[in-house]
Amino acid sequence: MVSIENITVEFHTKESSFKAIDAVTLNIEDGEVFGIVGTSGAGKSTLLRTINLLQKPTSGKIVIDTVDITDFSGAKLRDVRQKIGMIFQHFNLINTKTVFDNVAFPLKIAGASQEAIAKRVHELLNLVGLSDKSDVYPSKLSGGQKQRVGIARALANNPKILLCDEPTSALDLETTNAILDLLKDINRKLGITTIVITHEMDVIKKICTKVAVMDKGIVVETGNVYDIFSRPQHPFTQKLVAHTLNLELPPRLFHEEGKLIKVIYNGDKAENPVLSDAIRTFGVDINVLHGKIEYIDEKPLGVLILGIKDDEAQCDAVIDFLRERTASVEVYRG
Repeated sequence: MVSIENITVEFHTKESSFKAIDAVTLNIEDGEVFGIVGTSGAGKSTLLRTINLLQKPTSGKIVIDTVDITDFSGAKLRDVRQKIGMIFQHFNLINTKTVFDNVAFPLKIAGASQEAIAKRVHELLNLVGLSDKSDVYPSKLSGGQKQRVGIARALANNPKILLCDEPTSALDLETTNAILDLLKDINRKLGITTIVITHEMDVIKKICTKVAVMDKGIVVETGNVYDIFSRPQHPFTQKLVAHTLNLELPPRLFHEEGKLIKVIYNGDKAENPVLSDAIRTFGVDINVLHGKIEYIDEKPLGVLILGIKDDEAQCDAVIDFLRERTASVEVYRG
């Protein structure tokens, strides 16, 4: 387990000081894919760097497998870092070295033999799908291929923890999905605890099992990813979720007659014929204006925006019917 206990990081200038991280506490279980999400300046990358002490906290503790490493330095810290792999946003490859040598670099630092290095690099390049790129230099690789090299290098010393600092923000959508699939597959095959920093809720949705939402150095909400998307509690989290669902409507629809409502389904309810049941029961016309059903952690989450045109009493009866059979109903208009 990785325990972040009341961590604060404070930076000072001649004129002022500010807290990039303010009393954050998180517990990350072995084998989890744990996401930390927030907008730019939220402090998420600073928090990530405290885990391997690239950023020393001002106060608080970092505890890994019940060992407090906060004050480690020298050889003790190097030993800890060998078991913590790190993947960077901009790859951080050595451009004058081949793919093989980039992946081999941490093994050489650790004092592995040439034979052990050759065997391990071959295994890793197979794992990330780059077995044919061993002698190629980074300048000849695509962004996705460079990140695959970065992932292989991070895994070189068989780490127990993998830190991913915005691992897909420099990549296009298709390549992003491929890299996230690879990280998820590595987590499944190796059982490695994976901590992902991102500003994109879609990344959290695709790969993580749990998530912490950060705003201005503070963790405002934590929970299972499905619960965060289906029932966000904090206003900042609600805003992030609403943005990723992208259910904006043209303004004219807010001025038409009738009721305009947002319906959220979750779990098995997302697969039930609730709308057709309502139409048959009340004999009303229900217009689907926007919506989607998607699967998060293999569980369905549905969001629909509906227009109902009927007298007010009938509309209210339909809304009550839907409230009893769905996760929530929010009335926009009417």
